[in-house]
Amino acid sequence: MEDKKRRLIDHLRRDITDAAVLEAMSRVPRELFLPEDSRHLAYEDIPLPIGRDQTISQPLMVAMMVSALALSPTDKVLEVGTGSGYQASVLSLLAGAVVTTERLPDLASDARKRLASLGYDNVVVRPAGDVLGCPEEAPFEAIVVAAAAPRLPTVLLDQLADGGRMVIPVGSKHQQELHRVEKNHDGFSVISLGPCRFVPLIGPGAWGEDDTRDSTAGPVFV
Repeated sequence: MEDKKRRLIDHLRRDITDAAVLEAMSRVPRELFLPEDSRHLAYEDIPLPIGRDQTISQPLMVAMMVSALALSPTDKVLEVGTGSGYQASVLSLLAGAVVTTERLPDLASDARKRLASLGYDNVVVRPAGDVLGCPEEAPFEAIVVAAAAPRLPTVLLDQLADGGRMVIPVGSKHQQELHRVEKNHDGFSVISLGPCRFVPLIGPGAWGEDDTRDSTAGPVFV
């Protein structure tokens, strides 16, 4: 596994120049965030299923998203979409505190136990509520969303601190653009980091549980 991990990190260096992010990813045992029958694929640069129609993101995508947050050791980070807890563990090594929310109770429970057992004690796993994110813990210096929204949710933008950054996939249910949003004194600036594909973000300001409508990608606020 260690040899496979080293090869993956070397592969990521072709596109990722953030040494701190690569170091954090090299310290996290990705195989322990996967079902046993797919752990042999842990250090392939591919997304993998974790159950309940959810996935653990491709390592390159995790590296891109976390790097785009430009984290400092004192930052408080919100992650929307805990999944198995892998990205939260990477974030925990780069930030001061991580709050991560998950709408599926069994995934949240498993991630909470997994992160605690591995010693990532600056991560708090919360069940997703009626509002996207975690307004009661705001403001956050950084927000990362691990699922795709049809538009930029203003409820999450409102949870950013001044100077805060958010990375979120925006677009249709089948294809999205990864956006980096930064809050500044004039409002918000938005840049595209390139195409991506994520599971849908479910909740107010995003997709409904039974929503079959589609959307055109674009940084439109809702």
